[in-house]
Amino acid sequence: MALVLHAGNTNKNAFKALIAAEYSGVKVELVKNFEMGVSNKTPEFLKMNPIGKVPVLETPDGTVFESNAIARYVARLKAENPLLGSSLIDYAHIEQWIDFASLEIDANILRWFIPRIGFAVYLPPAEEAAISSLKRALAALNVHLASNTFLVGHSVTLADIIMTCNLTLGFSRIMTKSFTSEFPHVERYFWTMVNIPNFHKILGDIKQAESVPPVQSAKKPSQPKEPAKPKPQEPKREAKKEPAKPKVEEAGEEEAPKPKAKNPLDLLPPSKMILDEWKRLYSNTKTNFREVAIKGFWDMYDPEGYSLWFCDYKYNDENTVSFVTLNKVGGFLQRMDLARKYAFGKMLVIGSSPPFKVKGLWLFRGQEIPQFVIDECYDMELYEWKKVDITVEAQKERVNQMIEDQEPFEGEALLDAKCFK
Repeated sequence: MALVLHAGNTNKNAFKALIAAEYSGVKVELVKNFEMGVSNKTPEFLKMNPIGKVPVLETPDGTVFESNAIARYVARLKAENPLLGSSLIDYAHIEQWIDFASLEIDANILRWFIPRIGFAVYLPPAEEAAISSLKRALAALNVHLASNTFLVGHSVTLADIIMTCNLTLGFSRIMTKSFTSEFPHVERYFWTMVNIPNFHKILGDIKQAESVPPVQSAKKPSQPKEPAKPKPQEPKREAKKEPAKPKVEEAGEEEAPKPKAKNPLDLLPPSKMILDEWKRLYSNTKTNFREVAIKGFWDMYDPEGYSLWFCDYKYNDENTVSFVTLNKVGGFLQRMDLARKYAFGKMLVIGSSPPFKVKGLWLFRGQEIPQFVIDECYDMELYEWKKVDITVEAQKERVNQMIEDQEPFEGEALLDAKCFK
């Protein structure tokens, strides 16, 4: 049985495996006439991936989903493949840059791009945060590439394949020349990579975006249903809208989210605590933090309208690399963007040497962790959650220490502290 890749022919996540196959001498066939939103909803597809994400690879030994895992599988089909490095440290660095490409580059490009094309609600503060995080990541990548042609070693590795595919969406759809000119080594790297024959064969000619897409309403697809008079034209309008769905395939591994009903947290009784006021106080307090910010928090806190939660990462033994651990926490905070209106959080990375401990404090609207957060942010299940009992003085003091990034924290140094606000 040949390897069969289920994805559209414009899916940048599918390109990862196809380029890896070119380097590895492996034959991977892309299914024909794949239609996002249709092909991936069939019973046959859902047997391969129950949540309907693409791409999926069929192999003689079973199926594989998640694009980075698929690319790794294809690369490992070749013994001693140079794509995977020539030493243990090479392999670790390749994995490091794959994580970086996914959590810092791809995630932030998507957070910027998806709302602009109407497949998520557009929020200017969220866009600003995404652009700021993306620039920070590109600046770090630019520094590395100032003295390196490739991400690891002196030839193409799987890290370069995944990084380039993730950058392709940004360069071709939203990152204009005026944006990328700030990162000249990234520019040089990207245009070098996409013109290497094995890359060019799969990616084709890439043209840089000339402008940032204008903002489109996330509810726009439902508008054609409103006019009742020209009934014969309604199906035509909807038919024209349907082909727009595959464009989401370029952007990510999931379908476009559908407009959601009003958040249940908006239906709760009004609270005396105004979350934005607390966030402003936290951000603007530079001195006497205990006396001003901490006291202000407890003066504002409404135990009937909000609840506090401690979280502890379940797999701290795996946190052996500081860079990867920090990226893990950063990715979690990015995925919590959906709760920004209803939450405030502090995440501490603790320890002066590995393994590093990750602990957090979260303030949520309501008396329970919001269900939509549990449902949509997969990181939640990676932590143990415990509701804070503010009548216990030790727990209340622990809240104070986490808000103010007290060091040492519980007898250990802080590697980093991140705030969600």
